[in-house]
Amino acid sequence: MNTETSQPTPGGDGCLVGALRIPVKIVALLVVLPVRVVWDLLAALGRLLYRHVLAPLLTHIVEPVLRALGWLVTTLVKLVFVWPWTGLWRYVLRPVGSWLYVRLLAPLVRLLYVYVLRPPALVTWRYVLVPVGRALIWLAEAAHRYLLLPLYRYVLGRALSWAWHVAGLITRALWRAVKWSGRVLIGWPAAQVYRYVLTPAGHLVRAVWRPVRDTVREVRAEVRRALFGTPPVEPTRSRARTLGSTTAAGNTPAPEISLHERQG
Repeated sequence: MNTETSQPTPGGDGCLVGALRIPVKIVALLVVLPVRVVWDLLAALGRLLYRHVLAPLLTHIVEPVLRALGWLVTTLVKLVFVWPWTGLWRYVLRPVGSWLYVRLLAPLVRLLYVYVLRPPALVTWRYVLVPVGRALIWLAEAAHRYLLLPLYRYVLGRALSWAWHVAGLITRALWRAVKWSGRVLIGWPAAQVYRYVLTPAGHLVRAVWRPVRDTVREVRAEVRRALFGTPPVEPTRSRARTLGSTTAAGNTPAPEISLHERQG
């Protein structure tokens, strides 16, 4: 048996689909199509009625009627609730109020101010407030002159005196600190340098300079003797201690001894 002839072709429908398609088409043809036709007819009729009947009716009849009704209701409301009160205020209350104020209230207030309020106010101002104000001003001036100003001067003077005293103490303390710093940083090191450096150096220079000076003198005397043949005159200041001697020279000059004789 050939199985290829029993299977449906890929492009075709089965028997079940073919069996269901025919009733569906019959229902669509008998039910759906009349309903759709009726619906389309009703829609076209509705659009036709709205365009040619309802729209002109609303535009030319209903809207003017509604506007007329709105104007009528507004006019009635104004006539009942607005215009009476406006007319009452404009033509009755305001003229009557103005007349009452001009003819009655203003004179009454003026008579009340002139004859009732003004005299006590003037009396109170003249005999109470003015004296009390002057007394307060006098008390303030007296307190300022005899209390606050002396107290201020006393406090200010004491404060200035105390500040001057404190400034003097601070200045003296600073001067002592400067003197102590100068003594410690400059005076004591200078004294130590003078005592232990300059004084020994001076003694050393003096001890070295004296033999050199005596030697120079002797050399000068020998040169004069060799050149002039006369013994040189010893200057008066040579009466100091001679080189190597422990006694001072007398008035008589010591004999000159040449370097060659000393060496011999």
